[in-house]
Amino acid sequence: MSTGTHEEPAATTVRAMTEDDVAAVLALEQRLFPHDAWPESFFREELAEVASGTRQYWVVVDADGAVLGYAGLMCVLPLADVQTLAVAPEAQGRGLGTRLLRLLVDTAAARRADQVLLEVRADNPGAQALYAREGFAAIHTRPRYYPDGADALIMQKPLRDLDAPTSASTLRS
Repeated sequence: MSTGTHEEPAATTVRAMTEDDVAAVLALEQRLFPHDAWPESFFREELAEVASGTRQYWVVVDADGAVLGYAGLMCVLPLADVQTLAVAPEAQGRGLGTRLLRLLVDTAAARRADQVLLEVRADNPGAQALYAREGFAAIHTRPRYYPDGADALIMQKPLRDLDAPTSASTLRS
């Protein structure tokens, strides 16, 4: 499980999200996703689930402690699901989204998930390109998934050969 601090280029740090980060994360969430921003209660509920071992959340902060991005993962084996990933517009293009996504995938792999899933707006080609560069492929569309009626693409990244037999399938044979 990856919970440590990771130093980033340009004096940024990735660390575990805390309750103290919720206000800054919420402000960024509302700025980035005005039509479908999570309410504050969602972030607080998700952070409360960290103790259960099924969730992990991180923030990337600058040298002054300002939140530049955040990401969250739910892992209930055999699946892991990217709950959220966002980077402030002024911090985009610095590799922070890639770093957060790789942290999510690495954490899922360390927890022995078979695959990582995520939903992304069908009208967000920038995010889709990031996910595709990191090995995710679109596997389904959820029509009108978002509150404003936009479709979501479900994207998947296998972490092992999904056609290989598992110990459970071997026992059933």
